[in-house]
Amino acid sequence: MFSLLKKELRGFFSSIIGYVVILVFITINSAIVWGLPFPGFPSWLLDNGYAELTPLFIWSPLVFLILVPAVTMRSFAEEKNTGTIELLFTRPISSLQIVLAKFFSGLILVLFSLLPTLVYFISVYQLGDPVGSIDVGATWGSYIGLFFLGAVYVAIGIFASSLTKSQIVAFLLSLILAALFFYGFDALGQITSLASLDYILVNLGIQEHYLSISRGVIDTRDVIYFISVVTVFVFLTHIVLESRKW
Repeated sequence: MFSLLKKELRGFFSSIIGYVVILVFITINSAIVWGLPFPGFPSWLLDNGYAELTPLFIWSPLVFLILVPAVTMRSFAEEKNTGTIELLFTRPISSLQIVLAKFFSGLILVLFSLLPTLVYFISVYQLGDPVGSIDVGATWGSYIGLFFLGAVYVAIGIFASSLTKSQIVAFLLSLILAALFFYGFDALGQITSLASLDYILVNLGIQEHYLSISRGVIDTRDVIYFISVVTVFVFLTHIVLESRKW
């Protein structure tokens, strides 16, 4: 499993894919937080003077919604298209280990994309008046929420990739499923005819649990939710791979 994990990571960083994902994530969030690099783009920090990273944590889920499917779409779709997936099954590892290797490689890339944004936190911490006036608890909670969110997107992405040989189809399917889990259940909860199910529908979606963690309080119910969703999609991917042997 670990040899496959290292192979996947080498695949990301020996090509331009991994670097592009990290660069795009940093560039977009820099534009949102600092108003760079586009002249005239409004800066939340410099124009409003608030020592907080709210825009980063509002927009990052949407940015991840595009970038993570772009990373995971090749996980199994490329293997199927080139026929190398058969070689994977000949290795002395189980289907579940193959899925986990793909999942953790994608998750590590998500983590690498988040690490450079700590520069924003350090900058705002130092620029605050007084120094350190930023809400540290809420900020770290938001980072943890983003990490869990990325984990769910990666799990959804590898599941979508396991269903098709086409990377484009895998990307679109992953995008739709991830958007449904983040925005769809909240939207359903707003429908009048489903008002009685509002609490259940909202709690089935990612957004409610992401916002909960972002307040700086790590509730075990939110952690269990994220782990459960990841587990479900990893297990579904495992079932898809196992079905090839039937």
